[in-house]
Amino acid sequence: MNAAAIHNAIDTVWRNESPRLLAALIRVVRNIDLAEELAQDALVAALEHWPSAGVPDNPGAWLMTAAKRRGIDLLRRQQLIARKHEQLGHDPEHEAFTMPNLDALDDDIGDDLLRLIFTACHPALTTEAQVALTLRLLGGLTTDEIARAFLLGEATVAQRIVRAKRTLAAKQVPFEVPRGDERTARLSAVLGVIYLIFNEGYSATAGDDWMRPALCDQALHLGRTLAGLAPAEPEVHGLLALMELQASRSHARVAADGAPILLLEQDRARWDQLQIHRGLAALERAEKLGGANGPYALQAAIAACHARAARAEQTDWPRIAALYATLARVTPSPVIELNRAVAVSMADGPAAALALVDTLRDVPAMANYHLLPAVRGDLLAKLGRHAEAREEFTRAASLTRNERERQMMLGRAAQ
Repeated sequence: MNAAAIHNAIDTVWRNESPRLLAALIRVVRNIDLAEELAQDALVAALEHWPSAGVPDNPGAWLMTAAKRRGIDLLRRQQLIARKHEQLGHDPEHEAFTMPNLDALDDDIGDDLLRLIFTACHPALTTEAQVALTLRLLGGLTTDEIARAFLLGEATVAQRIVRAKRTLAAKQVPFEVPRGDERTARLSAVLGVIYLIFNEGYSATAGDDWMRPALCDQALHLGRTLAGLAPAEPEVHGLLALMELQASRSHARVAADGAPILLLEQDRARWDQLQIHRGLAALERAEKLGGANGPYALQAAIAACHARAARAEQTDWPRIAALYATLARVTPSPVIELNRAVAVSMADGPAAALALVDTLRDVPAMANYHLLPAVRGDLLAKLGRHAEAREEFTRAASLTRNERERQMMLGRAAQ
C-alpha cells in the first residue's frame, strides 16, 4: 500500500474510530480538552508508524493503546509536578493531583458513546453549541469542516466549541446518560440536533449547493449509532427511518449541473433501494415499540409513502395528507401545515390547498419563510393565475439564501 493509500486509510479509520476513542478517554480523564489532546496524539502516532508498519488488524484498539500510553506519560508528569509543589509548600493554585485509572480504558466501553451524545446535547448549551460540539466530538469533523458546512467563520465555530466545553466544565455536567424525565427531555434535544444536521445537509440553507452530502452522512452515522445504543427508544428508530428514506433519494435530487430536481420529477430508478429497505425496517421497529405517532415516525411514514410508489402518480396522497394532519396535532407548526397543504393539493386539488395556505400568510413566523410563496406560486400557477404566481416565485427567490434554490424560483417565475 503506497503512502497516499495509507493516509486515506488513516483518515477513514479516524472518522470511524475517533468518537469511540474520545468517549472512552473522556469517561476516564473527565476532561474533554485532555481527551482530545490524547486522541490527537494517538493520531499522530498512527501517521508516524502506519506508513512503514501498515494499518493494524484492529486499528481502533491500536489507537486506544497509543492514547493510553500517552496519557500515562502525561499524567505521571503532572503527578510529579504536583509532588514538587507539595515539597515547595501549599499553593492553592496547585491542589493535590489524583491520577485517573487509565487501565479503565481496557474495560468494556459499552455506553460511552451514548454518554457522550447526551453530554454534547446538554440543555445548558444553545442549539448552535450542541450542533458544533456534536459534530466535533461525534461526527469527527474539524472546526474548519464544521464552519464550511454551515457557512460560518472558523473563529465563530471555534468560539462556540470552546464556550460549550467551558459551560460543561463550569456546571460540572456529569458524563452520564440521564434517567427518568431528564433522559426523555435530553433525548429530544439529541434527536433534534441530529435531525438539524441532516436537514442542513439535505436542503442547504445557504450557499451554492442544493445539498451537502457529507452532513447527511454524519447525521446518518450518528442516528445509526444512537439506534444501536438505545434500541428500545421508538423515536430513535423513527428518526433513523426518516433519514434513511430521505437520503435514499439523494442521487436523484441533483442534476449533473447541480440544479435541484424536485420530488415528482425525479428518476425513481436512481433511488437507493438498500436505504429504502433499511428505512422501512427502522419504521416498522418504531411502530412495534409503540411509537407510530411520534413526530419522527410520522414523518418517516410520510416518506415511506413516497418510497413505496414506483411512479409519482402511484403516490398515496390522501394518506400523506392524513399523516400530516396527525403530525400537526402532535407537533403544531405552520411549516407542517404548509406541507399538509401540498399533500391536499395533490389529493383534492389546488383550490382546496390554496385556502389552507392563505391562512398562513399572516403568521409572523412565516413572514420570511421562502417556501410559503414558493408553494403559493405553484398553486396559483396550477389555477391559471399566472401573474400572481410570478410575483410569488419572485418573492420566494428574494427570500432564499441558497443560490440553487434562487435560480429555480426565478426560472419558475420566468415560465
